[in-house]
Amino acid sequence: DRAILTLVQRDCQQKAEAIASRVGLSASAVQRRLKRLRQQGVIQAEVAVLNRQAVNRGITLVAGLEIERDNYPALAAFRAWAAREDAVQQVYYVTGQVDLLVIVTAHDMAAYDAFCARLMADIPMIRRINTQVVIDALKLGLQVPVEAADLAAHTLSGCVS
Repeated sequence: DRAILTLVQRDCQQKAEAIASRVGLSASAVQRRLKRLRQQGVIQAEVAVLNRQAVNRGITLVAGLEIERDNYPALAAFRAWAAREDAVQQVYYVTGQVDLLVIVTAHDMAAYDAFCARLMADIPMIRRINTQVVIDALKLGLQVPVEAADLAAHTLSGCVS
């Protein structure tokens, strides 16, 4: 399973036959394992990665959001708000000087300014937005290293065999 997961993270459109030849299994065995991994939620999605410039989303911003002190309803409200915002790529609830780190794409700074205005109007418990503009993405990916020990721990919890 570990080798299959590593390969499909790099290219989820590979045919089962190609994966099978690389991991030493039959194509049908690979198909069964992939089906099981999808059903168990180990594989959560299979997506196309777009060139951001090609779709006019060339600006990436990292926004650190500060929520008013001990305001857990604001966190829930922001979670729902962010789920509806296509510009929001990722959200992390973090420790440190900010409460949330939000990765946002925009076609220009005016679009990001409008995004921030909507955010502050819709979630007034956001006290401050600290923004960094990404100059260059030196590495961009969501591939997760799949170690034998990690997979074994997941197996013991009943998720993967």
